[in-house]
Amino acid sequence: MKAPDYLAINPMGKVPAIQHGEVVVTEAAAICAYLADAFPEAGLAPPLANRGDYYRWLFFASGPLEAAIGLKSCNVEMTPDQEMQLGCGRIETVLDVLADAVRGKHHIAADRFSAADIYVGSHIGWGMQFGTIDRRPEFENYWQALKQRPAHRDSMEQIEAAMAKYPLPDAGT
Repeated sequence: MKAPDYLAINPMGKVPAIQHGEVVVTEAAAICAYLADAFPEAGLAPPLANRGDYYRWLFFASGPLEAAIGLKSCNVEMTPDQEMQLGCGRIETVLDVLADAVRGKHHIAADRFSAADIYVGSHIGWGMQFGTIDRRPEFENYWQALKQRPAHRDSMEQIEAAMAKYPLPDAGT
């Protein structure tokens, strides 16, 4: 990811990054929003009049949620002044807000599956798997509903097939 060819696409040298024609997009939430707009036939973005919650939660996950998880992972305890400066707040508050957003829902925005569910759901699923997000009932229920989608099951089968075909090298090698 630090090769000159890749740095020409993403000077930060990190993933993800996509190039679609002449357009380069980095940052996972931006990629989700871009692809939803670039391929409207996929139905991953609600109509413009209904995008308030869609944008809110897509960028809540990429902003306050990611920042709070990162700070917690680095064992940073913020003072109240620092919470205001950083804008993300304490991880407990961020998770309370997110739990309220998904409580009793299968979709986070506009009562239908969207790119916001892809992004928020991946944070919740990944976070619960690796212990960066508490296993709250609201998160478990939301994640279970997303995992039941045929497209999710199909993608997991493709990942498993690829992993079998191209196993990761042993950590000791």
